Amino acid sequence: MEKPKYNRIVLKLSGEALAGDQGYGIDPVVIQSIANQIKEIMKLDVEVAIIVGGGNIWRGMAGSAKGMDRATADYMGMLATVMNSLALQDSLENIDVQTRVQTSIEMRQVAEPYIRRRAIRHLEKKRVVIFAAGTGNPYFSTDTTAALRAAEIEADVILMAKNKVDGVYSADPSVDETAVKYEKLTYLDLLKEGLAVMDSTASSLCMDNDIPLIVFSIMEEGNIKRAVMGEEIGTIIRGKE
Repeated sequence: MEKPKYNRIVLKLSGEALAGDQGYGIDPVVIQSIANQIKEIMKLDVEVAIIVGGGNIWRGMAGSAKGMDRATADYMGMLATVMNSLALQDSLENIDVQTRVQTSIEMRQVAEPYIRRRAIRHLEKKRVVIFAAGTGNPYFSTDTTAALRAAEIEADVILMAKNKVDGVYSADPSVDETAVKYEKLTYLDLLKEGLAVMDSTASSLCMDNDIPLIVFSIMEEGNIKRAVMGEEIGTIIRGKE
């Protein structure tokens, strides 16, 4: 059997990735493709934790910019991530992948509350664990959640799946034709150059805990497996050179 480079991963999916080309809501074709790719790496005995954003349904920052109370807008965004997590769980369970959703905001009728030891036990039993509702606190992004949960469960890597870019660029490649794609970066590079990969809180958490991050495109079938196997796709970001 093929031997993966990473044995326990955190997969960070943006809400926009689930929306596909339609830009809003959940594209069934895209979410099924992601589920199939996850099943593929589960066959390699990789332990998979997932954090899903909520930008395809609601963005707290956007609500705040229009005059809504920031904390209220952020809590609405957390609920959007729960909706996405349940949709992804359903797609995974439909192809016989055992899955548990754990939420930072307690809602026992639909998901388990987040308990670190229980999450690790699920992973050891080869169940996919989806962490929903962010950190449970306003003013923190799902990028920060990914960094925090990766540190808590001692993940080997964070895989950040994007739907519009295939790595980190010096500028927005859809706007600037001269934008250069980076193959390797450090977290200090992100902070110094203001590269919009993840917010500064998440970058600092990853840097302090020496958690590598791989940014790649989710739109190409099989990319999750390629990243897990250690193929050089997208951009890899580390704490040190």
